[in-house]
Amino acid sequence: MPVPSLKIVFLFYAIFFSACSATLYPSQESFVQCFSSHLQPANVTSNFVLTTNSSDYSSVLQSSIRNHRFLNNSTPKPLLIVTPLHVSHVQSAIFCAKGLGLEVRVRSGGHDYEGLSFAADVPFLIIDLFNLRSISVDIENESAWVESGALLGELYYKIAEKSKLYGFPAGSCSTVGVGGHISGGGFGTLFRKYGLAADNVIDAKIVDVNGKVLTRKSMGEDLFWAIRGGGGASFGVIVSWKVRIVPVPEKVTVFNLQYTLEQGASRLLHRWQSIAHELDEDIFLHAALEVVNNNATSAGSNKTVRVSFVSLYLGGVEKLLPLMQESFPELGLMQENCTEVTWIESVLYFAGFPITKDSINMLLDRSTQYEGFFKAKSDYVTKPVSETGLEGLLRILLEEKKPLLILTPYGGKMNDISYSEIAFPHRKGNIYKIQYLALWDLEDETDQQIAWMRRLYKYMSNYVSKAPRAAYLNYRDLDLGRNNNIGNTSFAQANNWGLKYFKNNFKRLVRVKTAVDPGNFFRNEQSIPVLPSHRRK
Repeated sequence: MPVPSLKIVFLFYAIFFSACSATLYPSQESFVQCFSSHLQPANVTSNFVLTTNSSDYSSVLQSSIRNHRFLNNSTPKPLLIVTPLHVSHVQSAIFCAKGLGLEVRVRSGGHDYEGLSFAADVPFLIIDLFNLRSISVDIENESAWVESGALLGELYYKIAEKSKLYGFPAGSCSTVGVGGHISGGGFGTLFRKYGLAADNVIDAKIVDVNGKVLTRKSMGEDLFWAIRGGGGASFGVIVSWKVRIVPVPEKVTVFNLQYTLEQGASRLLHRWQSIAHELDEDIFLHAALEVVNNNATSAGSNKTVRVSFVSLYLGGVEKLLPLMQESFPELGLMQENCTEVTWIESVLYFAGFPITKDSINMLLDRSTQYEGFFKAKSDYVTKPVSETGLEGLLRILLEEKKPLLILTPYGGKMNDISYSEIAFPHRKGNIYKIQYLALWDLEDETDQQIAWMRRLYKYMSNYVSKAPRAAYLNYRDLDLGRNNNIGNTSFAQANNWGLKYFKNNFKRLVRVKTAVDPGNFFRNEQSIPVLPSHRRK
């Protein structure tokens, strides 16, 4: 008798479960019993183990899904959501999930571009870490312990609460979860000065496949290397990080100069490519491209591309102006374009929040999120795109209503760190990184927008890194390839996406994965595979 495919099994499970919503699916009941038996006192699971019958199930599931592409009935739902209050709850969840053959997905902030932290095509549960978000800042030792369920905004807030003279080099979106962000690398406005978030990790606590809580000393340097830029979800559940906080001046300077095509944006963008990565490491100057209404003329198209040159300088305006006038006079930066703020106020600035007396509290708002649909991709650029190449790119952007490209300059500290220092490999040789975003408002536009994004990505193939065409792990893109659902993906198959994310570090990541999780329990569509000679059921 032939064995049914996993897709058929899962379809049956979905139909059966939806028809029997008044009762628990057997795996749910078994999990709750198993989980409860590991707790002291027992029978206290109702507060943080949610089944599909739980009143909070839907609200918790949807609370941190940032991409509306996954807020629909076709997105597979978890059998259970575990919201641990203590690391022992994570240990119990792993033990019980293994025993019942359920896959585990781990979520912190929910900014997962392809939904890998909260959706799967096989029976699964979510370990949602949002209750594990304590932060302890030690100014004297320039460090902080932060639990993975904390958001970047909360970490920045806690640091500023202790001192306005320290910050942390991580992303600008306040609702990004610390766990996934750090484990994938972590870019931000300070990375040309101090490197990535992952470069500034001192220690970590991870629950491994055997339910053991490991620190840097007990996990060993190979695993500690892998979880810094290699993605934590392949190796276990990282519950907390010890990070190095970094000094910042009392005053920093921000500015945002915007130019449309009619105002010479294309020429400035072409020049920016040769300058931004060479600027002093205290200057972060990225470029953002978007389509806006053209108010300059009533003739012809009513759309144009606007390029925003947005900057953070670690110092006062009197030092910034001569640096910019020497390096990039074409930009036309004037003193009236600049604003001196504290570093924490610059966090608000880049997050799009107003800078007011009380606005710092917005960094604690976990509900702030993009309300719409999107698809993203990424590239690394090693030499300036030609004027002809940029013209073609701009034409493609003008075909859509809400495209967004963010160009992040390299150079500075990123040139000084070896590609093999941590698992994140994209270092010297890159002049900037591109994040492509297609944004839309209606679900029926999805196929059209994704097709447009793929065409844009194909167009850019001649102008970006090659062999491999590199990509950034935190901007997940399943178009690059995916693993088999049953967890037997070969090394050769995984190379399709693995080399793009990790380059030559991919081989070492596979060896580490094989050593710490030979049964490939922690897996998803783009998790690190295990070597076949070590794979076990």
